[in-house]
Amino acid sequence: MDEVEVVVAHSERATLRVGEMFLKVDSLGSRLETERRAMSLAPVPTPEVLWHRPSVLALAAVPGRALGVLGAPSEASPAAWAAAGRMIRRLHEAPLPPWPGRALADVEAELEQECEWLLEQSPLPAEVVLHNREIARGALRAWRPSFVHGDLQITHVFVEADEVTGVIDWSEGAPGDAMFDLAILTLGHEERLEDLLSGYGTDVDRDVIRAWWSLRSLTAARWLLEHGFDPDAPGCEFDVLRARMQEAT
Repeated sequence: MDEVEVVVAHSERATLRVGEMFLKVDSLGSRLETERRAMSLAPVPTPEVLWHRPSVLALAAVPGRALGVLGAPSEASPAAWAAAGRMIRRLHEAPLPPWPGRALADVEAELEQECEWLLEQSPLPAEVVLHNREIARGALRAWRPSFVHGDLQITHVFVEADEVTGVIDWSEGAPGDAMFDLAILTLGHEERLEDLLSGYGTDVDRDVIRAWWSLRSLTAARWLLEHGFDPDAPGCEFDVLRARMQEAT
């Protein structure tokens, strides 16, 4: 019998691996339904859905290995990053899924709320928070909605032989800002942005991508700390925020 491996677990959801099958257990069944629907609509490689129950989604493993991990240099080739860029372009040009994405006002409110929490709790110097809040506000502008993955972390894109073999974790799939996906994939791997854009295309606003680096790092910090993750680990969210300060000096 295969061993059961706990891939990730916290109070909201857990992912278990049993051989070549992944079981996703979620306290909100609606997230799993969104994930299933988003994968069925996305014109890119996604895991095969083996079965679905209200609180559990069973998926087949995808071949290849993740493009990288946050906090360590990506060992993937420039060609693999370019392939990821082409894949993201196909997604962003696809018809929008028929459910709403996040409203701009909600994103703005979350930024202000999380910055206030960071200033009160002081896990970072106030000047780092305030400087990045100003940068982050550059992402708060009207955008033309695209079909976005919504949580396109580097560990969610799998490649093999310099081609994308699968994209996992689609629970945030929705209409949204294309620059957000590009920013999340390169968060902590800013040096790979040009490799990514060589496949995606250069008709992007790099300042907005940088703004999303700051916004994502600011708004994710409290959740990470409260769920047992460390945004202050080398190369992770707090280092991303500190890097923006260094660029200003």
